[in-house]
Amino acid sequence: MVGLMKYLKAAKNLVGHFLIPALLVTPCLAVAPIAAAASRVPSLPQVTGNSDPDSQLIAIYKDLAANNLRQAQSKADALVVAYPNFLLGQLVRGDLLMMHTGPVTGLGTHSNGDREKLDDLREEAMVRLNSLRERPDPDLLPRALLKLRDDQRYALVVDTKRSRLYVYQNTRGQIKLMTDYYITQGKLGSNKLKEGDQKTPVGVYYITGRLGRNRLPDFYGAGALPINYPNEWDRVNGRSGSGIWLHGTPSTSYSRPPLASDGCVVLTNPDLIKLFRTVDPGKTPVVISEQVEFVSKKALTIERDAADGLLDEWRRDLESLSTTRFMNNYSAQFKSALGEDLATWSAKHVQTMAGITAMSIKLQDVTIFSYPGQKGLIVSTFTQASSLGKRHTSQRKRQYWAKEGRSWKIVYEGIL
Repeated sequence: MVGLMKYLKAAKNLVGHFLIPALLVTPCLAVAPIAAAASRVPSLPQVTGNSDPDSQLIAIYKDLAANNLRQAQSKADALVVAYPNFLLGQLVRGDLLMMHTGPVTGLGTHSNGDREKLDDLREEAMVRLNSLRERPDPDLLPRALLKLRDDQRYALVVDTKRSRLYVYQNTRGQIKLMTDYYITQGKLGSNKLKEGDQKTPVGVYYITGRLGRNRLPDFYGAGALPINYPNEWDRVNGRSGSGIWLHGTPSTSYSRPPLASDGCVVLTNPDLIKLFRTVDPGKTPVVISEQVEFVSKKALTIERDAADGLLDEWRRDLESLSTTRFMNNYSAQFKSALGEDLATWSAKHVQTMAGITAMSIKLQDVTIFSYPGQKGLIVSTFTQASSLGKRHTSQRKRQYWAKEGRSWKIVYEGIL
């Protein structure tokens, strides 16, 4: 009993106040309140099934908190059978086996394994369990997802602080959290700036393709989903690098530590296979944040309507054929896709508009994101359908709007 209490106390120190309340610091206290506290672990119905490793780990710790060692052992046995390469599950099972013969005071303390690898497993345990404690409120949504196209069925949102990827489903503008996965990020964290810095980028990206297992070395596991890093904003800001993918793990491993990639987002192979079924290359956005900000649906609607208003005002100013009125939407810091400054780009615009006496503009298939890691920046993508008499044109454009004082100005614009 004393050994179990020490182990649970060590688990508390490992994962904060997730499962084991502060009462456990005093070993002589009863463990009944622990089971009650464990039963209040937040869950997300219909999001993660009971068979996934995270839920099984939670169930094991709940049994330990309730002093049900045999039941915890049975669940640990089932966990390693289902996921034989899940090293964290093997470590927890080993601890439980040791508890039958003597005290175990901490995760993996009786293991003769490599110290660095044990530290990695402890870190993985911490982020996995903490991510369940900090699961998003179903009534809140990521602030970044201001507006999706109707044909964008899913959006992927990565939170590097929580080592978690959230999958949101979009049904006619109604966004709902569907599932979430543990992920590994760059060895040196996030906010990639240059080639080889071993960091994961922060920004709004898109899946550009699918690479199956048969096209890749075993290192990438079940396959890969490349993203378009560096995007336009990265290039404007001088960020470099390439080959940032969402990919799986080698066949010899179930998962990798939270900080272990060269900048890619790494999932377990079963999770990546599930993700393969949901993405549409060229359409599915991947929003990578250092910490996802969740807001109410009402707050998100207010911000979306304000952003829609900016685009509509820009459209009306373009239709007005007034260069002064139109150019008032653009920042003095503006850069075009060709690297042109505002004066150069404006002169080309005036030349293009010469001789046009009337035009009608419609904006279609609009997407808008609040840009992560950059306060007061939004990115919008849309199809600009223009009618000039009998002539009709269509262009897919992307704009970055930055807040300058109380006004919003376009700091980048390019044709896709």
